[in-house]
Amino acid sequence: MIEISHVDKWYTPTFQVLTDCTTSVAKGEVVVVCGPSGSGKSTLIKCVNALEPFQKGDISIDGIKVNDRKTNLPKLRSRVGMVFQHFELFPHLKIIDNLCLAQEKVLGRGHDKAMTKGMALLDRVGLKEHAQKFPAQLSGGQQQRVAIARALAMDPIAMLFDEPTSALDPEMISEVLDVMVDLAREGMTMMVVTHEMGFARKVANRVIFMDRGEIVEDAPKDDFFGKPRSDRAQKFLSKILSH
Repeated sequence: MIEISHVDKWYTPTFQVLTDCTTSVAKGEVVVVCGPSGSGKSTLIKCVNALEPFQKGDISIDGIKVNDRKTNLPKLRSRVGMVFQHFELFPHLKIIDNLCLAQEKVLGRGHDKAMTKGMALLDRVGLKEHAQKFPAQLSGGQQQRVAIARALAMDPIAMLFDEPTSALDPEMISEVLDVMVDLAREGMTMMVVTHEMGFARKVANRVIFMDRGEIVEDAPKDDFFGKPRSDRAQKFLSKILSH
């Protein structure tokens, strides 16, 4: 579903943020991307749907090349759900209108169909009764669940998550992860940048460990947590899992 091949990215001629990154995500697979801050995780996932440009290599989604100038990026992005660290909801729109807007403007879905779909998804994430509220009236965890529902409203073929719980209070994290666990179990193709190792252990098929812009390890979940091959990953895990 997602192919990343020998991707290099520079922010400046002297600052390379991604170096020769190669990996793939199969249909229905859940891949967790982890690593220390500044390792290039978020940059890599933003390159997948061309929110960040890259200078070398190739990325394709469902056979469509992201970095081909002929590719219709808005159309491609409409098929790939993206959930950010900060919820990015429209503050002046009610929750249900946040879910309907892109369905109607991008997919051309009629208002009644968009409303029906939006309400069903709000119900799915446990927020149906909040449909007429504004984002500021919801907690951070609730807003992030709305953001997930909004992404799902576009019928995506894959979902990208960029540290979806890092801006949340600890007690709100589990309500967002529960929704993501359900998605994974339903077979959604997912690429997730996160420090939540419990989530990775629960649902990831594979774990990618990045450091200094490189993919240091790309291993099945059990291998990664059982015995990571690199010293860097071992140190990272020992610090995270010892608390």
